[in-house]
Amino acid sequence: MAASRDHTIFVQSDLFEKGFPVMEEIRRKGKLCDVTLKVDGQSFTAHKLVLSANIPYFNAMFLHDMVESKLSEIEMKEIDTSALESLINFAYSGRILINNSNVQNLMMGAAFLQLTAVRDACAKHLIKELAPGNALGIRKFGCDLHCTALVKAADAYIQKRFGAVTEGDEFLQLEERELRDIISRDELHVESEELVFEAVLRWVKHDTEQRPECLAGLLTLVRMPLLTPQYLTDHVATEPLIRSSHLCRDLLDEARDYMLMPERRAAMRSFTSRPRCCIDIVGLMYAVGGLAKSGGSLSTVEVFHPVTGRWTMAEKMSGNRSRVGVATMNGRLYAIGGFNGTDRLATVEVFDPRSRTWEEAKPMNYRRSALGAVTLNHEIYVCGGYDGSTSLNSVEKYDSKLNRWTPVTSMIRQRSAAGVVAFEGKIFVLGGHDGLSIFETVECYDPQKGVWCCGPPMLTKRCRLGAAALNGKLYVCGGYDGSVFLRTVEAYDPVTNSWSYVAPMNVTRSRVSLVAVMGRLYGIGGYDGFANLSTVEVYDPQRDCWEPAASMCAHEGGVGVGVIPVLE
Repeated sequence: MAASRDHTIFVQSDLFEKGFPVMEEIRRKGKLCDVTLKVDGQSFTAHKLVLSANIPYFNAMFLHDMVESKLSEIEMKEIDTSALESLINFAYSGRILINNSNVQNLMMGAAFLQLTAVRDACAKHLIKELAPGNALGIRKFGCDLHCTALVKAADAYIQKRFGAVTEGDEFLQLEERELRDIISRDELHVESEELVFEAVLRWVKHDTEQRPECLAGLLTLVRMPLLTPQYLTDHVATEPLIRSSHLCRDLLDEARDYMLMPERRAAMRSFTSRPRCCIDIVGLMYAVGGLAKSGGSLSTVEVFHPVTGRWTMAEKMSGNRSRVGVATMNGRLYAIGGFNGTDRLATVEVFDPRSRTWEEAKPMNYRRSALGAVTLNHEIYVCGGYDGSTSLNSVEKYDSKLNRWTPVTSMIRQRSAAGVVAFEGKIFVLGGHDGLSIFETVECYDPQKGVWCCGPPMLTKRCRLGAAALNGKLYVCGGYDGSVFLRTVEAYDPVTNSWSYVAPMNVTRSRVSLVAVMGRLYGIGGYDGFANLSTVEVYDPQRDCWEPAASMCAHEGGVGVGVIPVLE
């Protein structure tokens, strides 16, 4: 209540809250109603005033001299009976029940009656129900209703879980244009391009009368140069549908040329060799071990969520490790080797984020600190490092099913503190040192052939560098060149087979970890020549710039970092 000398204004704040239920009760008794809506033989009485006030469709009908504005009975079409009843009730109560049984009819009815808020509420319900078996159908439903939010959410779901989506019946029922749209996307999350090829083949073979003629067009969207030579030979080249098509064989030859003749890559269709990158997948970044202020090693682990932008503490390892190798495989985090402050280690610990526990795995065959660790083809490879007396050129790989490390072909040079990255189906080892010299050289291991060869050298020699792959390019950052601690960054483009500088980091960083998450690169920790660093910066390749991110809360450089994707 507000008052002045000569007047008083009284406001009853709950008037509408109390009044509308009364109006709804009056309508249910059939009193004072001035319109009857008929659909499929059923009738619903209501008040034109209430319908006009709360439902845009009826506002336009009753207030703009349409024929229906003068009628007391109106035949409704293109709306479900139960949906209309629920939406009329909503006009009086502001409440509506949405469940899996009525959501589609309600959403269509709300779209027809221009009830945007109800339509959006239905869309949110459907988004919660997305699953591999219904995502394609929900996407089509969203397209039919021009619901951008639903289509966008379904697209993100399909891209994240492409493999599971392709196993359902909805996938086999797609029209060719719909399949082409999906498999053309950069954002598909696939462990290898084999999954896309096999999905296309399964779709084609579902209708052997009509679909084989679509195969060549679909294969132009499969990134066949990303398939391994062994897979091309054993599975693609032997497929009868491909052998019987001249156009398909041409695409196979193009993929082979890409692998065998790097000098011709620049003239080929660029997208076919560009790895897919699903930036919607959240990757949790685990910073493992590292150095304390005193210079000792840590067992501390913390995790960064790129969506919230916050670091939080995770469970500690059982032992201290600095200069540790970190890799992730099958949703688990591996801390490999390192230095505990006294000894170089061969031991391995594995963290399961679901049980939040660490357990021991089989030790390596060699003690290693300052090693590189990477996952390729469901196996972990460790390369080089330092055993306490010399830099190593030995390499070994880990099979988690057998819990066993086995030696593989040694590198050409002894290397510790090098960058190690899985890229284009191979392992790249970049820079590092042998105790005497720091390298700009690059070695590349082909697991199919079991041999190492030299790659194009970096523009700058570096050890203790960060290295990661993103969007079909290989990046290295920071490190030490023997006299200067670095903040420069280089990118390798396999199409041109050359390195070029990109924007430098804002901070000098040696012993830096570099990881790719959600379409960006994170440079984590390091040493600037004076002190260990807790700071983090992130690189946006679209804008070619680095920006600060949240600093670690419990580390000061020298950490190993692994990324575990989260699909939920």
